[in-house]
Amino acid sequence: LAKLSEGEGSMTKEEFSRMKQELEAEYLAIFKKTVAMHEIFLCRLASHPTLKNSHNFRVFLEYDKELNVRGKNKKEKITGFFRNITKTADETLLLRAKNDEFFEHEKSFMSEYHTRIKDATTKIDKVTQNHKSKSPYTSTSCIISIHLENCTVILNINPFIRSLLKVHESLEKGRKLEARAASDMDLKLADLLRYYFRDTQACKDLLYRRARTLANYENANKELDKARSRGKNVPQAESQQKTAREKFEVLSEVGKQELTEFKGRRVTAFRKNLIELGELQLKHSKAMVQVLKGCISTVEQ
Repeated sequence: LAKLSEGEGSMTKEEFSRMKQELEAEYLAIFKKTVAMHEIFLCRLASHPTLKNSHNFRVFLEYDKELNVRGKNKKEKITGFFRNITKTADETLLLRAKNDEFFEHEKSFMSEYHTRIKDATTKIDKVTQNHKSKSPYTSTSCIISIHLENCTVILNINPFIRSLLKVHESLEKGRKLEARAASDMDLKLADLLRYYFRDTQACKDLLYRRARTLANYENANKELDKARSRGKNVPQAESQQKTAREKFEVLSEVGKQELTEFKGRRVTAFRKNLIELGELQLKHSKAMVQVLKGCISTVEQ
């Protein structure tokens, strides 16, 4: 709306109409992307053995009245900031410790994979931002197209001018195809990388929580040995050691299942999106070839 209001006074009627169409197309592309990513996330929650039964998830899907959600206040933000600093330091110490071979492999893989996918996400974001920053209604092809259209309006008196109109129409079609190709790249690749960048961070957090429970379990064992050697507070130490062991065993079992499913889900998602992106690019390229062939044929006539 801001772009429309800014351009209304400085553009011709044709330019303003074209800009409005492009902005509508841009909005629809963003809406499509948002719906697609929400669908992926909700389907994943609905298929998760534990989260699908979550009360909060059920409320989100079924609650038909207004939900008021409070944002974090300054105190909560500051507390969260210092908690993250503490967690980072603790994570650095814990993840150095050697443990189960499966989790040791996952720790090494997630660290490397997270770094690489973060780099890929940054690069693809730059590519898509460059596509978007080159506004379709200010691009060179658009300017040429506008001038050709103006020529046909003023001088529509012979076949040559009518050929210019055909060139103008071809440039318009080509420009729209390029815009769609850029939107598909953003939807099928950039969002996929961004999603799995966050997903790998969640996997790293899971590994940290397991390492934390392992450290707590080892500390509980030490405290139990001390209690037995002193002959004091043995039942309490045994209870704490049992609780720590159970928590560690449950988290290890669930963590192994989640990390195994992550691998299969990741491979399936990348294969699906890359195939779909390749098919869309091929479709747009074929359409572009047809547009250019039609343009050349018209000019030759």
